[in-house]
Amino acid sequence: MAEQNGVYYDDANACVDRVIERVGKRITLGLPLGLGKPVRFANALYQRAKDDPEIQLHIVTALSLLAPEGASSLEKRFLGPFTKRLYGNIPELDYARDVNRNRLPDNVTVSEFFFKAGSYLNNQSQQRHYVCTNYTHAVRDLMAQGVNVLGQLMSPGEDHGQPGHLSFSCNPDLTLDILPLLREREAAGTPVAMVAELNHHLPWFGHHAEVEASQFDVILSHRASDYPLFSAPQMAVSPADHLIGFYASSLLKDGGTLQVGIGSLGAALVHSAIIRHKHNDAWKAVFDHLQVQDQFPVVQEYGGTEPFEQGLYGCSEMMVDGFVYLLQEGILKREVYNHPELQNLINRGELTETPSLEALDVLHNAGLIASPLRARDVNWLVRHGVLRDHVEFKGGRIRLNEEVSVEADLSNADTRKALEALALGDRLAGGIAMHGGFYVGPEKFYQALRELSDDQRDKICMTSVNFINHLYDHRFGDQKLKVAQRVHGRFINSAMMYTLNGSAVSDGLADGRVVSGVGGQYNFVAMAHELPGARSILALRATRVSGGKTVSNIVFNYAHCTIPRHLRDIVITEYGIADLRGQSDEQVFLRLIRIADSRFQESLLAQAKKAGKVKADFKLPAHWRQNTPEKVARALKAGGEGDWFPAFPFGKDFTDEELKLGKALKGLKAATATPRGKLATIWQALKADDEEGRYDALLDRMGLKKPSGFREKLDRKLVIHGLQKLEPVKKQETKQADASR
Repeated sequence: MAEQNGVYYDDANACVDRVIERVGKRITLGLPLGLGKPVRFANALYQRAKDDPEIQLHIVTALSLLAPEGASSLEKRFLGPFTKRLYGNIPELDYARDVNRNRLPDNVTVSEFFFKAGSYLNNQSQQRHYVCTNYTHAVRDLMAQGVNVLGQLMSPGEDHGQPGHLSFSCNPDLTLDILPLLREREAAGTPVAMVAELNHHLPWFGHHAEVEASQFDVILSHRASDYPLFSAPQMAVSPADHLIGFYASSLLKDGGTLQVGIGSLGAALVHSAIIRHKHNDAWKAVFDHLQVQDQFPVVQEYGGTEPFEQGLYGCSEMMVDGFVYLLQEGILKREVYNHPELQNLINRGELTETPSLEALDVLHNAGLIASPLRARDVNWLVRHGVLRDHVEFKGGRIRLNEEVSVEADLSNADTRKALEALALGDRLAGGIAMHGGFYVGPEKFYQALRELSDDQRDKICMTSVNFINHLYDHRFGDQKLKVAQRVHGRFINSAMMYTLNGSAVSDGLADGRVVSGVGGQYNFVAMAHELPGARSILALRATRVSGGKTVSNIVFNYAHCTIPRHLRDIVITEYGIADLRGQSDEQVFLRLIRIADSRFQESLLAQAKKAGKVKADFKLPAHWRQNTPEKVARALKAGGEGDWFPAFPFGKDFTDEELKLGKALKGLKAATATPRGKLATIWQALKADDEEGRYDALLDRMGLKKPSGFREKLDRKLVIHGLQKLEPVKKQETKQADASR
């Protein structure tokens, strides 16, 4: 054990000893959402609670990440090698695995305010202990749970020239605001403990994320046991996802602001934005093929079709990996500054990011600096990069270097000439192109963050989610600043279902079960209605498969909603854009039916008419009736030669073999969703065989090349059957004809 600022330990159990010594055996442990959990410390504390029933441990957190296991024998065979490859060197969160298997001891409770989507639908314990809260209220609600120990994974500063400092890196989102509240709780007489676990794999970020190590009471530092970061593998982007992303990219305004959520829909948006920027002719060919400008006029006022000359500014609770790709492609480049009046001058085009004498005049005319300049004016100009660092105010004059000083009057010709030659900076200082609250993503993303240049890293500010997710004043910036920075805001999130009256279903089911959580969706939707020129965009696929049947995600009504109907704005499916803001109920109903799958439009229209929301003689226009998967496929080919919309636009973690197997298993799962379907699939599989050995490599990957026992033999036949179902229909018909001869 050594001491430097906080108390350093190289053993997790010693950290647990110290925490219990400070707070006792009633522990409410607050852990960050997602990646920032200190796994070594959390596992040691959880094990101590399992060994000592006197300890009462309540863990409050969100998004506890686990490597996938699979439920069926086939899923386990498929996921086993993949999981070992991606997660084999990463310690598992022991409490999360026990939660998943319903094995928590009686003296341990876990409460989360956001689940990995669908992970706990059938876990009664987690459904009971779920805490429903907006992301911006999470600090308040976590404190109400009685948090007295905080654990956080931190990036150490010594490798980045910041000894004695730590970075919240992936998770300043809530902890930046919880830390001072815990210190207040401590000052009021309640013992608390702040625990940092250092990990050199965690990328370093400065600005708001950087703090002194002395803010923590206990610091676990043992470089030899540092583990790789938990990665979320790249998932396939379907044709429907791609077209949703394409429509969303047409609503991005050059010089605007972007927030986007995790998942394939977000990846699709980023990919289409890059095509719009780098391959504009191909992007416009798809745009024209879909007749977007004529069919969806909202694009003309709020969107754009040209490359991003001014660029975008990212302001997103989650910094998804797509923002790094936007940065690399020169799209994420609009920088914002920590001064509302300065930012407004830039927004209006009265100032550029290159300092000049004219810029000094603009600043003077706007009342931001005086003439003659005072000491505070010179300091302000230096801080913002308008003047160089060596310029100072001394003796009533502006000192440009050791030999030259001039009068402080900006109207003096000699002063202006000297300032232009010796004092003007190269570029405004302090610009930020990305404000993010947390991040989690593929390993490729983490490596890209570690490899950022110092200049690129300095353009990213990881910060409090309460600064990002709403407009209220915060210690990092007030409402005036946020409004000035977030011009042309586009807040893009996904939903599961959307009702015809304008309500979004994003986090739960009609029976009360929680799928994921509200997170920040409500915050961004509400903010879009407050910011001038901003729009909330909710994206969803028009259909899904449920119980082996295709059903519509645009529904007449639903017993649960995440976003109420009075906050309806823009909705996108693969069939187009519904601009709902300020529209009558009839128009809302019709515009949503317009972007529904054509297989369900008539029934939705009939329900709308029955409810008196659409006039009785309305008939679906012919061009509305073309909303089919075939239309999607044709649109994605309109860009010309080449695969403009690949399934994995940013790389993949699965091998080609695994992708084929995964598709086959997905088909089997859909086919066996009902008892009848299960029996039919097994009956068909029993007749399946691979006499030619065409699937040997795939069966070997599943450990089924040489099956033993009935279970393995059945699994082998099921896999063969699933793979055969992927083959083109004509090929299957030829095989069947050959077999019948």
